[in-house]
Amino acid sequence: MSSTDRCPAFAPFFGMAGAAFAMIFSAMGAAYGTAKSGIGIAGIGTFKPDLMMKSLIPVVMGCPPVRPSTSDALFSAGIIAVYGLVVAVLVANDISPKNPYSLFSGFVHLGAGMSTGFAGLAAGYAIGVVGDAGVRGYLYQPRMFVGMVLILIFAEVLGLYGLIVSLILNTKAKSECI
Repeated sequence: MSSTDRCPAFAPFFGMAGAAFAMIFSAMGAAYGTAKSGIGIAGIGTFKPDLMMKSLIPVVMGCPPVRPSTSDALFSAGIIAVYGLVVAVLVANDISPKNPYSLFSGFVHLGAGMSTGFAGLAAGYAIGVVGDAGVRGYLYQPRMFVGMVLILIFAEVLGLYGLIVSLILNTKAKSECI
């Protein structure tokens, strides 16, 4: 195999596609999770406005709640987009027009981006559905809160698994064209 076969001119396309997959799909998951959970929080505001305000304070502050609240779903969903951003930046930093970029690296970066992107999309969907239903259920039954938070944690971990796989894959990418 010659060096041009290992490092064709189109190889960076696959790496950039991986960065795009990571950012686009994880952001879509985060947006869906935030919107769906936000609808639930807004819905309980018509019945018990005091619950809605308590649930929004940690989101506005931008920090994890001291006492768990119904805004955990909103906070969790936003983190998923950060996972995609991390992978997109790592992949994009490996691509330079001055340095050779192998086809193997392109496919590895594509896989890394797809791993984070699709895991983030799935996690955001799960957070949105659980956050919406859980908040509405919490309105009627306060004992449901702990179960809702546990399920939200498990949903968030799905996105983290995709990030971990992407980080492992990124360490395997080598751009040697010899």
